[in-house]
Amino acid sequence: MTERSTQPSQNNHPGQYETATAPTVKPTSEHAAKPALADVNVENAGAANGPAPAANEAIAAQIFHVDPNGTAIEWTGDGEYVRVEAWGPNSVRVRSRLMQRPLDTDWALLPPAEIAANAANGTNTANNTVHTAEPPRPSIAVDPDAMTATLTNGDITARLEVFGWNKDRMRITFLNQDGKVLLCEASDGGALRLRARNHRPLPSGGEAPIASFEPPAGEHLYGMGEYQQQVLDLKGSTLELAHRNSQVSVPFVISSAGYGFLWHNPSVGHATFAANRTEWQADFSDQIDYWITAGSTPAQIERQYADATGHAPVMPEWGLGFWQCKLRYWNQEQLLEVARGFKERNIPIDVIVIDFFHWPLMGDFRFDEEFWPDVKAMTAELHEMGIRLMVSVWPQIDLKSENYDEMKRRNFLAKTRTGKDVGMWWPRDSQFFDATNPEARAWVWGKIRRNYTDQGVDAFWLDEAEPEWGGDYDYAHYLFHIGPVGKVGNMYPSLYNKTFYDGQLSIGRKDNTVNLSRAAWAGSQRYGTLVWSGDVHSTFDDLKAQITCAIHMGAAGIPWFTTDMGGFAGGNITTPEFKELFVRWCQFACFCPVMRNHGDRGPNPQQIKDQRGNEYTHVHTGDSNEPWSFGKDVERAMVKYIRLRETMRPYTRSLFDQAHEDGQPLVRGLFYEFPDDEAAANVADEYLFGPDLLVAPVVEAGARSRSVYLPGNESVTWTNLHDGIAYKGGQTINVNAPIDVVPVFARDGRDHGLAGLI
Repeated sequence: MTERSTQPSQNNHPGQYETATAPTVKPTSEHAAKPALADVNVENAGAANGPAPAANEAIAAQIFHVDPNGTAIEWTGDGEYVRVEAWGPNSVRVRSRLMQRPLDTDWALLPPAEIAANAANGTNTANNTVHTAEPPRPSIAVDPDAMTATLTNGDITARLEVFGWNKDRMRITFLNQDGKVLLCEASDGGALRLRARNHRPLPSGGEAPIASFEPPAGEHLYGMGEYQQQVLDLKGSTLELAHRNSQVSVPFVISSAGYGFLWHNPSVGHATFAANRTEWQADFSDQIDYWITAGSTPAQIERQYADATGHAPVMPEWGLGFWQCKLRYWNQEQLLEVARGFKERNIPIDVIVIDFFHWPLMGDFRFDEEFWPDVKAMTAELHEMGIRLMVSVWPQIDLKSENYDEMKRRNFLAKTRTGKDVGMWWPRDSQFFDATNPEARAWVWGKIRRNYTDQGVDAFWLDEAEPEWGGDYDYAHYLFHIGPVGKVGNMYPSLYNKTFYDGQLSIGRKDNTVNLSRAAWAGSQRYGTLVWSGDVHSTFDDLKAQITCAIHMGAAGIPWFTTDMGGFAGGNITTPEFKELFVRWCQFACFCPVMRNHGDRGPNPQQIKDQRGNEYTHVHTGDSNEPWSFGKDVERAMVKYIRLRETMRPYTRSLFDQAHEDGQPLVRGLFYEFPDDEAAANVADEYLFGPDLLVAPVVEAGARSRSVYLPGNESVTWTNLHDGIAYKGGQTINVNAPIDVVPVFARDGRDHGLAGLI
């Protein structure tokens, strides 16, 4: 057990991280430059026909070099350095750079010794104490006759094949333990002279690299984060690698062919999963960097990914029940009256939320005492009722905030390249807190601790976590401490969440921390990140898209996920159309990792002004959004599912434990538990909540029945928890779904106490 150093590391790479607690950039070992064929098993593949030609052995000794620690092999040629390295069980990391050895970036990947400890212990390393273990050694061999080298690490083999008349080109193929090709870099196309690792130059001296692969035929792909589309199998999709409000880019994908792939690059870019080519593109970077893992099941792949990038922490018990919010509770007494209303009606509630503009100005990082005069008394009363308080914090710093000048002078803010130094102009001009700067993180946490946690606040809602960059997302126009936003900006939500996760660990909240965040990146799960799907609209199409969002976020290694029940924008609590949508969304939310009610409701939003002559007018509060606000029928249906959530608490707890210990998602596509069922590969409007409950939300207005595909075969039994009828797997059925019923099926009798309750 060792402590992570908090002292600046000694590196000479301006614009990169300078602390050991955040990603660092340094050249890989200089020893890798030295030919070390004494460490290489040089196989004589042509021994039956005599010794390999001496010229081939000489060339192999010039182009293949094994790291002295025996975990990596490096190829050099035509100005390119390629490092292939064992990186966790059954996993390999590949880095490629022109004219220099690859950088040792740790954007998301943990060091191999920490991965080995995770694999051995199955526990979270996202705290100030780091466990390490000796990683297993791969086997490395060079065949001069065939001009190939192989690195085998458990169930995966990377085969490096040299070609070209001058032996100056190299192609990598990845195989599983049975010799089956998982993925291979694209060929050069003969006379086309294509490059699988294409380091396209930029005028600035950087590059916009593309890594191209020939995918296995017939594969299905899942993961990549959250994109607002009703697409489950991502094969055939092109995805932007960038965060937006309601879009979360997590560049990890799992394939039905038996591999998982992480594009280990925080640059804005694109990924294309075409039939003839898979391409990963960074708009601005220093190198190509990716990680690939082999597994016989989706569960094994997810486990190895969690070991490599960090496990989600323990979900506290108060995270498992119902969470209540609206656009904005605007004063202390209003919030307490709502909390009392839940208790008077005997409606279970775990968390109540204070959203934005509870502050004087954005970036003040404190309550406005005019509306919140005694926060300690308020939190004490909530705690007496058994309710936790979550408060929204935004990274925007108003240009007239009491903190702006100091943060500006101390370089704690992001910056524009040219022109007016403003990152966002809603609701007024502001700039973003630079969470990539470790000194800024510490300074902001000091404010948060003094003004929130010391007052009894239990958890934080980290809104605007992308961030939005003026609403037009001109990524190239802004700079962070660690570099240009277009180059490293996808890291921001991880480090924004790290600010609050590390801070809460420092005050004793280990296993008691949840950060509700509008964005995440690879590795964010280890910082207690609960992603919600952003400001989606109140429509059935949006509801349907949340199913695929939840499945893909889980497949991308972010197991904690939620949505705004009813959608965020456009809901009118007086119309029958919205009431129907709200009930159907509530049913879906009941079987999400976190059941959370939120939205900007109409038709009567309320505008609140402070009484001190502040030139800023607070935004409207939105109409009422409590269960009793929609009429008796909606309240009855909503309370039914809130209570059902309580009945399901032991099962939900077990699912969060699986996420923490084993990296398993709570929301799973049918393919996850039934990878051999081809009919389950692309079912986009159903999902599994854990291994035992199949949920088929009603996603059409006016529908009172729906078809449901039951995966598996005749050995699997699915029992409808509404009427008790049992069905064999491998068939599509039609089931009734009255307005207060969501079709849910228990697998092989494992109903977790829900039989007859739906």
